[in-house]
Amino acid sequence: MARISGVTIPAEKQVWVALTYVFGVGPKSSYDILANAKVEPTERVKNLTDAEIARIQDLINADYLVEGELQRIVSGNIKRLKDIKSYRGLRHAANLPSRGQRTKTNARTRRGKKSTVSGTAKKVASKT
Repeated sequence: MARISGVTIPAEKQVWVALTYVFGVGPKSSYDILANAKVEPTERVKNLTDAEIARIQDLINADYLVEGELQRIVSGNIKRLKDIKSYRGLRHAANLPSRGQRTKTNARTRRGKKSTVSGTAKKVASKT
């Protein structure tokens, strides 16, 4: 198993897919890295040589922000939005969607499991 930027990438997958397991590397940047490192994107990770893995690692270290460093920057940006009390910061603080999505319905992943409020159900007719 190969380790790139502190992440163990799966050995059975193609290299371009396996690189996307690193936070901060998507499909497009994965192809760009492999083109610069002169590695075939459809090759399996288990078939890579140590020299190829080292070239990939060197390119990522030189040109990309990945993993912990990128996560620190992203969380710092969100903290700054919260500190200046911008609209987006308030939405992050309230754990609500921050990009204009509706919340009357949907938004369950952001708002959490639905909790029913008492008193909203229809009154059942009682016998007299």
